[in-house]
Amino acid sequence: MPTDFIRAFQRNRGAVFGVVVLGLMLLLAIFADLLFPTSPWDMTAAPFTPPFDASAWLGTDTLGRDIASGIAHGARVSLLVGVVATAVAVTVGVLLGAIAGYHGGRIDSAIVHFTELFQTIPNFVLVVVTVAIFTPSLFSIVGAIALVSWPPLARLVRGEFLSLREREFVQAAITSGQSTTTIILRQILPNSLSPIIVSASLMVATSILLESSLSFLGLGDPNAMTWGFMIGSARTVLRQAWWMSFFPGVAILLTVLALNLIGEGLNDAFNPRLRRGRRT
Repeated sequence: MPTDFIRAFQRNRGAVFGVVVLGLMLLLAIFADLLFPTSPWDMTAAPFTPPFDASAWLGTDTLGRDIASGIAHGARVSLLVGVVATAVAVTVGVLLGAIAGYHGGRIDSAIVHFTELFQTIPNFVLVVVTVAIFTPSLFSIVGAIALVSWPPLARLVRGEFLSLREREFVQAAITSGQSTTTIILRQILPNSLSPIIVSASLMVATSILLESSLSFLGLGDPNAMTWGFMIGSARTVLRQAWWMSFFPGVAILLTVLALNLIGEGLNDAFNPRLRRGRRT
């Protein structure tokens, strides 16, 4: 089974490209201190130094800060926010969706209405309001992104549990006297992991976009260099110094594109029908 999954994933060239790009971004984030020992907030060259200069690979901003250093250190923040926010959202979404889908009845109805309450408010508006109320910081940004990300996953998990709880292996587990927690964690959840994993990969990309948008609007962590902050600080000098917004924008584009391609590849690999269709 793992071999078939890997082969199916490798057939999707876009997914393989996404893995390569994401791997490079991870390496950039991990070795940012080694590649750029100076702080991304420090002045390293003259302001408005154009790209491909010996003192700054990708140029400098209005204060003489190295754009390449900012991108490398900003990769840490963007990937960290994306992964942590997704982990929190997956935990909450899977927990509520599993409880609603397995028990049904009034519990299901209450959780569904609670989920719909969050979905009635536009995601970005809710994120902006939440971060503004609790003051911008990495903690509040992660919490706000997780707050708007879990409802769709909870509905997905609920649907999976509703369809699987009537299967023979679940009924056999109930008849054998297994506890509800054991049935959920060992019987139903492992058979629902495929759509959860695919959704989580796409959720990381969405989280990175949301964090970049907040930083662009000035609602990012003031102590963290991020791609969105770099683009936002360059909007007033877009004509004079195009590289200040171009290179951070490319970093966001490549990372989000890579995650979406990986999600598509995972969907193909997990779905036997899609695998058969691509073979034909």
